[in-house]
This record gives sequence, structure tokens and C-alpha cells, in this order.
Amino acid sequence: MRRRLPSLAAAAFIACAGASAPALAANLPPPDAGALLRPDAADYRIGAQDELEINVFGIEELKRTVAVDSGGKILLPLIGAVQAGGRTPAELSNDIAGLLKKSYMKDPQVIVTVKEAQSQKVTVDGAVQQPGQYPLAGPTTLMQAISLARGPDPKLANVKRVAIFRTIGGKRQSAVYNLAAIRSGKAEDPLVYGNDIVVVDTSGAKNFMQNFQGGFGLLGMLLAPW
Repeated sequence: MRRRLPSLAAAAFIACAGASAPALAANLPPPDAGALLRPDAADYRIGAQDELEINVFGIEELKRTVAVDSGGKILLPLIGAVQAGGRTPAELSNDIAGLLKKSYMKDPQVIVTVKEAQSQKVTVDGAVQQPGQYPLAGPTTLMQAISLARGPDPKLANVKRVAIFRTIGGKRQSAVYNLAAIRSGKAEDPLVYGNDIVVVDTSGAKNFMQNFQGGFGLLGMLLAPW
């Protein structure tokens, strides 16, 4: 069954996003510096749910891809659980090499690569064809982010009202963009960043608001008519 209303998760998030109403057609500043670090940056700190590739030179059996668990640990053969969260890839490489050297290898050469960083994903929700969380492979614009979700729902989407939520200065901020104007070249296509949340409004928002009147004050401000 096709969705006829924005997801409750999207609605609740919008309602709790902040104390002030979203800016209209405004460009949001970039997020906090930590969110801008790419996973290949030397000072990138590994986090929970990051996907790592472990390579030990000369030992094919130890080559593997692992996910960091919620406690920041990874599990490797021979050495067991290793703390990865909060470490840079270079630091974790040295940690693993040190543990292997203690009992198993004379001079292990270990390379840790971040294949996919949880912090470098954008969430796309609302009236899109495939809502979800998508990894950012590089600089990504709002139009490109929505295309990751297979584009706006042709029957439900109000492409004149697309919100981006972002953490700036430790606070959640938001702005609303006109995707139709962006598509026609009349407005700039803004960049999205890791941890951003993009929500496409629905043309049936009034009915949704009647069902939840008073429950989502900020959602009402976001979905009010032009």
C-alpha cells in the first residue's frame, strides 16, 4: 500500500526539531565541524555502526569487513574484541598490530579503512518513493539526496516545501526549500551533509494535521500553506 501520509517518525521529528519555526527559502550554514569530517580524513574518529575494512599484510584470512557495535567495539579472529570507537583509523591499525605482535606475528602490517561512516549518511523521509537513510559518497545537493530516495512521490509530494534539519552550533536548525524552483534553475540547489534529515511535504498535509491537531505545533508551522 502506498503511503498517504508522512511517517509518524518524520512528523514527530519535525515537531521536536527546535523551538523556532523553520526558515523559508534560506540557506543553512554548514553543520558543526565534526560532522564535516570525511571518513578518509586523518583525524576522523571511528563511531558506532561505522563499517571498517581490516587488512593484515600477507594474511588473507584476517582480511575482513566488520561493523562497529553500539559499544564501539569490533570482534577479530585471534585477538577478540578491540575498542574501535573514538580511535582514528591509524590509531586502530596500531592497536591491532600491537595485539597481533604480542602472541602471533613478529611485525604485522595492519591497515584499517572506513568503508562507510554512519555520520556520513542523510535521512530522507516524507513524501518520497523510498524513505530511508542513505550514505553520502561525496558532496551531495538536496536534489541528489532526494533522488537517492527515488524522487518525490508523484501523487503525494508537495515539492514546493522540502525541509532540511541540521545541527549547527550544537542546536537543531531547519530551513524549507522549493524543489520546483531548484529544478527549474530559479533557486540554488543547497548542499546536504552527514546527519542531515530531509523531509518532503505532502499535498494532503491538512488532513494529517486535523488528525493530530495540537500535537505537532512545529509541524503545523512547517506545513502551513504558502
